[in-house]
Amino acid sequence: MSFRLHSLWLLLLLALLGGCSGVGMSRPDNPEMPYPPPRAPQVGDVLHFPTGLYVSREAMLSVVADARVVYVGETHDNPASHRLERDVLQAMADRWPGQVALGMEMFTPAQQQVLDAWVAGALTEKEFLKQSNWYGTWRMDFGLYRDLLQLARERRIPIRGLNAEKDLVRAVGRKGLDALTLEQRRQVPEMDLEDPYQNELVEAIYGGHSAGHAMLDGFRRVQTLWDETMAQNVAAYLQQPGNEQLHMLVIAGGNHVRNGFGIPRRVFRRLPTSYALVGSKEIVIPKERRDRLMNVSIPAFPMPPYDYLVYTRYEINDAGKVKLGVMLGEDDGKVTVGGVAPESNAERAGIRQGDVILKIGDQQVKESFDLVYVINQLKPGDEKTLLIERDGRQMEVRVTFEKSKPMHHGKK
Repeated sequence: MSFRLHSLWLLLLLALLGGCSGVGMSRPDNPEMPYPPPRAPQVGDVLHFPTGLYVSREAMLSVVADARVVYVGETHDNPASHRLERDVLQAMADRWPGQVALGMEMFTPAQQQVLDAWVAGALTEKEFLKQSNWYGTWRMDFGLYRDLLQLARERRIPIRGLNAEKDLVRAVGRKGLDALTLEQRRQVPEMDLEDPYQNELVEAIYGGHSAGHAMLDGFRRVQTLWDETMAQNVAAYLQQPGNEQLHMLVIAGGNHVRNGFGIPRRVFRRLPTSYALVGSKEIVIPKERRDRLMNVSIPAFPMPPYDYLVYTRYEINDAGKVKLGVMLGEDDGKVTVGGVAPESNAERAGIRQGDVILKIGDQQVKESFDLVYVINQLKPGDEKTLLIERDGRQMEVRVTFEKSKPMHHGKK
């Protein structure tokens, strides 16, 4: 090798070594975020995780709408999550008119007839809530999902119930797969209980609950059953004859979507096709919502959590919600008061345990749903007259609905 050529190689080597020694060129050791973003996120920012670049909401929607399946991981009680879901569904419906479906964790296949009737415009909102048993199965504020479901209805977008039936979930959690009846086993999809990343996540989440580790295996089975059932229902629907060109938006809690090993990987195992992961993260959390954050340290995984992450504010959706403040029961076709919460609207109005509620305003109360539906339409300051029966006599009680203190599930 000539002296001149040797010198050139030496200069090149020194330049390379000098370039690698700079602090700014070091490789971040975080596979979940291979390229750190240039600044801290702000509410409304959309981060593309694989590149570390912020993009506009419109750019994100344009890209993800091309995927055959788009998974959006939601925070169930944050309105910002539900606006994101609606935006994604709108973008997909505009991109693929008449070729989009909506898959929802919140429903099961047993409710499919009701979902079809809703999309067809055959049910009022009240009829839909009653026939789907919304308050008994999902229990979240329907107002959070109203715009998404209305869009599906307006655009005639099929809605598919994806989740496992509750009876099967209970059996799998308590007894295990080997102890199921033959009929129950027929309902169980192919189950991969050995995914190392999901097992890590399950152990982390379970560690945030006070029950300890005695039921960890049951919790793992249930989490896997949820994900495998939803994946099976997505893949089966997209593979039905006539659905070969169909695209689907799948919405579920973030733990079913984040990092891709929950529902997405299990769908891909059954149906290899293009997909995108979209999530949201609350970076502004008011004190009224801090008690809702799970005390869980989510493990780091060797892959980005989402393709796109939307940074949001944890909004308060129930500031205008009111409760009567009673525990309801149904006895021989009558709606009864099983208990009255202290300092509640019911106690202030003089409602007592054992009262039978016959009417609220002009609405006959024939079952608990009738009362719950009316109260869910009210806001602080509204008044309603309740017709009740006490000791064989009917009487009217005037209730002023003030904002109530938080109460346990099952009370309205």
